[in-house]
Amino acid sequence: MLARLATRPPDVPARRVAAAQTLRPVTLGVAAAAVLLGCGTPGVRGVAGTAPAPNVFWNPPRQPAAAHAAPPPELPTDLAGRIAQLKLTDVIDIALRNNTATSAAWADARAAAASYGAAQGQYYPALSLDGTATAIRTVPSGGRTATKQRFYGPTLNLSWLLFDFGGRSGAIGEAREALLAADWSHNATLQDVVLGVEAAYFQYMGTKALLVAQGTTLEEARTNLEAANQRHKVGLSTIADVLQARTALSQAQLAFQATEGQLHSTRGALALSMGLPANVPYDIEVPADTALPLGITDSVDALIARAVSERPDLAALRAGARAARARVSVARSQALPSLSVGGTTGETSFYDTTRSAFTAFRNSYNATLTLSIPLFSGGAQIYDVKAAAAAAEAAERRAFGFEQQVVYQVFNAYYALRTATQQVRTSADLLASATQSEQVALGRYRAGAGSLLDLLTAQAALASARAQAIQARFSWYTTLAQLAHDVGILGLDGGSPLHLQSDTTGTKR
Repeated sequence: MLARLATRPPDVPARRVAAAQTLRPVTLGVAAAAVLLGCGTPGVRGVAGTAPAPNVFWNPPRQPAAAHAAPPPELPTDLAGRIAQLKLTDVIDIALRNNTATSAAWADARAAAASYGAAQGQYYPALSLDGTATAIRTVPSGGRTATKQRFYGPTLNLSWLLFDFGGRSGAIGEAREALLAADWSHNATLQDVVLGVEAAYFQYMGTKALLVAQGTTLEEARTNLEAANQRHKVGLSTIADVLQARTALSQAQLAFQATEGQLHSTRGALALSMGLPANVPYDIEVPADTALPLGITDSVDALIARAVSERPDLAALRAGARAARARVSVARSQALPSLSVGGTTGETSFYDTTRSAFTAFRNSYNATLTLSIPLFSGGAQIYDVKAAAAAAEAAERRAFGFEQQVVYQVFNAYYALRTATQQVRTSADLLASATQSEQVALGRYRAGAGSLLDLLTAQAALASARAQAIQARFSWYTTLAQLAHDVGILGLDGGSPLHLQSDTTGTKR
């Protein structure tokens, strides 16, 4: 120590040197702890650190493998042989099997069912069996010998609520309405999935039909270009006709390529709606081109009345409102007396280890009848009742507001279907007239009496008429599915019990 003090500078007191020597290891320990806690680049074991520099990526720690990997999408075995020719019912079946929303809604319903079963247990008494074991050892003192004893005491307890002014029944009623709400929500989720699948299905089918139509237009454009080149070679037309035909061909190619890209996108969207990877090898069977049942005989008022009574999501909100009203009874019962009965019975045995024998047995029991009367709680019970009543009123108002939305949705979908019906008829007339106009223009051009510009104009109108007819046709299917969904009668196979007819002249409002 004297040697260390002799080496210090003359202007440094001995106490400061000693303090510095004492604090040095502590300071190093604090610095090491700061590094370990994340102030530096290394990380603590099991905890991610930071990047070594501001311009370097941070590497995440290695994660353990998942214990329960997600199961692969389920594909029915009977569809494996015709995966390239799926029907609408097949697509819906696959989607309902694999969609996570339906499985989650079903799990919620099963959880609500279990909660309802647990709530019903309040009607029955509660039994519990307790057991105690005590060991005692005394030392010799005052002439007493050392003893060792063990006490064993099983006890059976009983408690049973007899009456509580509606609290127990309110809790059970709340659980029952929650179960009904979960079941209705499950049904609504199924219909939502079916509607989404149908929309994706008809979008894909419409894109396929449009691609075929644009392929026809592309072939017509190629024929026109060949004809324009031949006429130009023999001197029957100018180079302007060739350039116009070439421009029309490029436009047709651009439209075809855009639709071809859209076809892949809609195909991936349909696979996604089925819960399958977008690159899964599948395709859709093209249904026969039959006449559409263009018209609905159900009146809008009848459909609205049916939606108000059968719409599953509206029924779920109403059940939720009833559950909120049941909570008012539960809150009110907390401020009222309750009557319950209880009892215990037990047996205590002594085991003397010194004698290796049981020395005594004692049996006991008691029974109680308890009347509990709340007197004062600072007003908490009163406010609980008010809060539950206000929450119930809010739930009822929300259900009523959603009912008005349902009425509007059915009203809007009904007239959207009527508009789609008229558009199908009008687009069919437009396609027929555009086809005749194109044939006339083509005949005039071949006979030398018409210009190429007239032919290209007629063919452009025909291509537009084809696209509008396809869009109107598949929009009608989508609108029909939307109306069935809004009414709440969309089936799990995509069908609906709506009454349709081919002649719409007598369609009722």
